[in-house]
Amino acid sequence: MSELRLVALASRTMVHTGDDLVTLFLTALEEHGEELRHHDLVVVTSKVVSKSEGQVVPYDGSDEDKVRIVESEAVRVLRRRGTLRITETRHGFINANAGVDLSNADDGTAVLLPKDPDRSARRFRGEIARRTGVDVATLITDTFGRAWRQGVTDVALGSAGLRPVLDLRGTTDANGRALEATEVAIADELAGAANLVLHKAAATPFALARGLDESFFGDGSVSDTIVRSRNDDLFR
Repeated sequence: MSELRLVALASRTMVHTGDDLVTLFLTALEEHGEELRHHDLVVVTSKVVSKSEGQVVPYDGSDEDKVRIVESEAVRVLRRRGTLRITETRHGFINANAGVDLSNADDGTAVLLPKDPDRSARRFRGEIARRTGVDVATLITDTFGRAWRQGVTDVALGSAGLRPVLDLRGTTDANGRALEATEVAIADELAGAANLVLHKAAATPFALARGLDESFFGDGSVSDTIVRSRNDDLFR
């Protein structure tokens, strides 16, 4: 029987530039009576990563300043409607308003996406291993909308120790038929699952996932594996 356990870990501390996220995570883990195990997955919301890394800029509260910040973070604007921009970021993400976040931000500020989410995930994972001796995987997540579908879900912006895409091409289904095109975006699926326990207004920047199949663990990054290249993208 397959079973996946997800636990939200609240933090009593509001994150600011220079804060040590690993310390905050390990403190939250202890306060919830949890201990890390080999090949647990630690999910971290991108907002606290951005805040700790100083990815925060002044914002005067006006629509004009919002648009200015968004367009300064975009390498390309695909669509415009009022103050909404559908953008391509320097990371290669296609999202709304370049991921600029005004919710749960200090007054007079806006929070940008992390500069390099994969690198942030690697650092976070490496520091956990150094302090605890436990090999975990890490995901940095954010909320995205989706073309042609209502509602938002969390997706992976950065990963470490996890294979972001599970390539099943060449294997067979239950009827013995060869799979020709099946690549499972497990990093995004896990980000979306974690979002079910990471309530937006509950100060829960971390989640612990346990019970993942061993085949999910390995090398890979979101930038190299999930972000579709322009040549392979039929919609740009």
